[in-house]
Amino acid sequence: MTDITYVSRYERRVSFVQDVLAKNSTLADDVARELAVQVVYAIDHIPEPTR
Repeated sequence: MTDITYVSRYERRVSFVQDVLAKNSTLADDVARELAVQVVYAIDHIPEPTR
């Protein structure tokens, strides 16, 4: 039997941004994650018509 771990859409978005930041900079993983959370938060608060 395989264990299935639920990963929310929010967490997938944060992980995606974290990966992009880490691959394109010299940021440590924890710093990239903190910045990724801020980026996703900012994107979520841009009005839909502007996106």
